[in-house]
Amino acid sequence: MGTSDRLIELRLPVDGVPEKAAALRRHVPRIAQEAVREIERELPDYVRPHDPRYGKVIGQAVEWVIGHFIDLMMDPDRSSDEILLFFRGIGMGEAREGRSLDTWQAAMRIGAGVAVQRLTAESERAAQGFTPAATGMVAQAVFAYLDQIAIAVAEGHAEASSRAAGMLQGRRRDLLELLIGDPAPQPRAIRERADEAQWRVPESVAAVALVERGGTTGRPVLPPDALIGLHLDEPCLVLPDPDGPGRRHLLETGLRGWIAAVGPTVSPPESAKSLSLARRALDLARRGLIDGSGLVVAEDNMPVLVLTQDRELVERVAARRLAPLMEVRPAGRYRLAETLLAAIECGFNATEVAARLQVHPQTIRYRMRQLEELLGKDIADPGQRLELHMVVYSVMLNRPPDSEAG
Repeated sequence: MGTSDRLIELRLPVDGVPEKAAALRRHVPRIAQEAVREIERELPDYVRPHDPRYGKVIGQAVEWVIGHFIDLMMDPDRSSDEILLFFRGIGMGEAREGRSLDTWQAAMRIGAGVAVQRLTAESERAAQGFTPAATGMVAQAVFAYLDQIAIAVAEGHAEASSRAAGMLQGRRRDLLELLIGDPAPQPRAIRERADEAQWRVPESVAAVALVERGGTTGRPVLPPDALIGLHLDEPCLVLPDPDGPGRRHLLETGLRGWIAAVGPTVSPPESAKSLSLARRALDLARRGLIDGSGLVVAEDNMPVLVLTQDRELVERVAARRLAPLMEVRPAGRYRLAETLLAAIECGFNATEVAARLQVHPQTIRYRMRQLEELLGKDIADPGQRLELHMVVYSVMLNRPPDSEAG
C-alpha cells in the first residue's frame, strides 16, 4: 500500500478530544522548538550545527509532526497524504546521504518525549484538561502515530537504497563488460568507468568462467569488489588481486555449487585474455578432460589447453606418428599408450613406470618391446620425445570410458 492510500488513525476514545486539542494547537511552535533544542543537545552531529539550513528543516519537520498530530485529534478524518509523502522523502534523503535510520529514529524518540511532556503540562493547565487516564492514552497515541511516520521514512529509505544499489549494480555490470570486451579497453576508460561504479582499480585481476553444476545454484558469495556477471549468456566474474592472501580460498568457498575455472592473473586491460583461457579450461572440465570437481586453474592445466587449442593439427600428427598403434584393439591400444606416456615421463625407466602403473616391471618391459615393434626403436630418441609426448597425451585425453573392457 502506498502512502497516498494510508490514513493515520489515532483511536482516541476520549470525550471532548477535538475541543481539548484545539486549546493545545497554539502551543505547537514553542513545543517544537523545545523538542529541536533537546535533539540538538543529545544528537549534536545529527542536526549539523555548521549548516543552519539543516537545523531549520528539522525544526519545520518536528513542528509539522506535532501539529499534524494535534490536527488529527481535532479531525480524525483529516488526510495524512502530504505528511507521509514528505517523510517518505526524508527517508530517501537519508539513504542518498548514506545514513542509516538509527539516528533519525533516536531523534524522533527524543522529540516525542518532549512533545508528550509539554502537551501533558499544557493540558493540565487548561480549564478542561485530560484526566490521567486520558493523558496516558494520548501518550500512547503519540508513539503509535510516530510509528506510522517511521514506516513512511523507512519506505522512502528502502526505495532510495534499492534504487541506488540497482544503479551501482548496473554500473558495475557495465564495467565488467568493458573489461572483458573486445577490443581491450584503455586504462583511462577503465578508471572513468570504475569511478562511476565506485570500484578501486587494482594492479591485477583474474577472470573466472562459471556454469551451474546442476539444480538451483545460489548467487556466488564473494568479496564486494568482485565484478559478477551472472546476467551474461556465459556467466563470469572478474576478481581483483587474485593472488592476495586468502583470495583463492574465497573463490573455492564462494563458488560451491558452480563449476568454475579461473584464468591467469593479468592487468585489468587484459581481462578478456584471462577470461578466454578460463572459458577454455571450463569447457575441458565440462567435457571431463580435466578434473572439474574443484576450482579449475587454467595455468595448472597448460598441457591440455595447448593440445586442444589446435585439435586438428594434433590429430593429424597423431594419425601419422601413431598409425600402427591405432590399429591395435582399443583395450590393448590404450594400455600401450598409457605405458608409453608413463615411460616418456619416467625417462624410460621400467621400474619407475611399473611403480606408477602398479604392474610388474616384466610386464612393462614386454609392453615396451611391443611398442618398439609398432612404432620403431626411436621412441626413446630425445629429439622426438616432445612430439611423441604430445600426441600420446592427446590419445589419452580422448580415452573412451570403457577402454579397459574387451
